[in-house]
Amino acid sequence: MELIGLIRRNSYHDSVALMRVSEQARALAGVVSAAVVMATDLNREMLAENGLLTDEAKTAGPNDLVVALRATSSEAAGSAVATIEALLVSRRIESAAAADVLPRSTISAARRAEGATLALISVPGPYAAAEAQQALSAGLHVFLFSDGVPIEAEVALKRRAAARGLLVMGPECGTSIINGVGLGFANRVRRGDIGLVGASGTGLQEITTLIHRLGGGVSQAVGTGGRDLHDAVGGLTTLQALEWLGADAETSAIVLVSKPPSDSAARRVLAAAAGIGKPVVACLLGWTGAPPGSVRILETLEEAALAALEAVGRRPLPLAVPSIEAPSAPALLDSLDSLRALARHHVLGLPPLALRKN
Repeated sequence: MELIGLIRRNSYHDSVALMRVSEQARALAGVVSAAVVMATDLNREMLAENGLLTDEAKTAGPNDLVVALRATSSEAAGSAVATIEALLVSRRIESAAAADVLPRSTISAARRAEGATLALISVPGPYAAAEAQQALSAGLHVFLFSDGVPIEAEVALKRRAAARGLLVMGPECGTSIINGVGLGFANRVRRGDIGLVGASGTGLQEITTLIHRLGGGVSQAVGTGGRDLHDAVGGLTTLQALEWLGADAETSAIVLVSKPPSDSAARRVLAAAAGIGKPVVACLLGWTGAPPGSVRILETLEEAALAALEAVGRRPLPLAVPSIEAPSAPALLDSLDSLRALARHHVLGLPPLALRKN
């Protein structure tokens, strides 16, 4: 077996495009396994788990491209590398050919997309905050999929958004459902009267699915980014979302979901939730404090979903156990890689957000 790992320093490629190149590479003659990825921490961990992390790749950074493959012979490996290089070049040419018709900035995209109310941003972390600031300047809400954004920049974005009557979901926001439109990685669920706020993308995906399977529906599901309930951020987006859901006529009950929060941030958002005047259910993993009397704290997402249906007066349906086939290691690598970016950035022409303060 021949293991080859190539590094292209400061050579950013869209993760979705790299997923397609990886799939094509694994279909080449003599190739046992292959991955073409940006060298983020997560991707390097996955390369190591699949036996594809070379010593040189260990030193690569998130803006570096890694081509890693295992082949039956050096000849097969060399041929595969040449094909991969050609595929990468062809995608660069395709991107360049389309550049004359695509907007070159978030602001120019907003001008072109008449009626757009939200920008979905997924670029490398060092550039993400600047793109989000452009979106706010254009009067757009922001779904910030990117990670690697300094926490000081996150706080500045969220404060500026709040001052302009806008919402920043993220950074590191993987899931939201706004006006029935899934952003990032969201499951298709029925509309209903349960609103959700989540400082956990996977948690928000799971509980919206549980509510759907139990017979309920979702009015809005607002992702905040995984650090929103850290001390430094203080629940800025969570507090905004709670206020807007409290004023939303289509939301009868609210569910709050979070990764382990800081104690001070948890107490701040729970106090705000208690004053909304609607039933509030919370699942704050790992938090053991005493909640305000009007907020119901549950330990698991399933318990929180059941409590939400109870709060809106709906009898839950029985949960069927789904049958799931485990993915192969290469397919899992592709799936995790694609989570890093849906696209470089997009401006979405969604209907105006219903989550407006009255």
